[in-house]
Amino acid sequence: MKRFAYLPNVATLELDREACIGCGMCLEVCPHQVFALREDKAAIVDRDRCMECGACRTNCPAEAIRVDAGVGCAAGMINEWLGEILPRRRRSGCC
Repeated sequence: MKRFAYLPNVATLELDREACIGCGMCLEVCPHQVFALREDKAAIVDRDRCMECGACRTNCPAEAIRVDAGVGCAAGMINEWLGEILPRRRRSGCC
């Protein structure tokens, strides 16, 4: 999943580098390696890999990260996938 990317330029992820204390917690909890430490502070290295799960925001002790968890690309992709799967199951007599 390291190279997985969602829709480009739509993630709601924002980082306030001034507020960042450089603890690295966002690096630890991000499942897609969106962050890196640069000059002793977090930096967003690939916003398009963000699935907007909110783990970084929830675990940031400095409250330097903002993201609208569950409302962006990941939710859109899941809803699209479900829209494709459910009609097929109904047609096949399943569920």
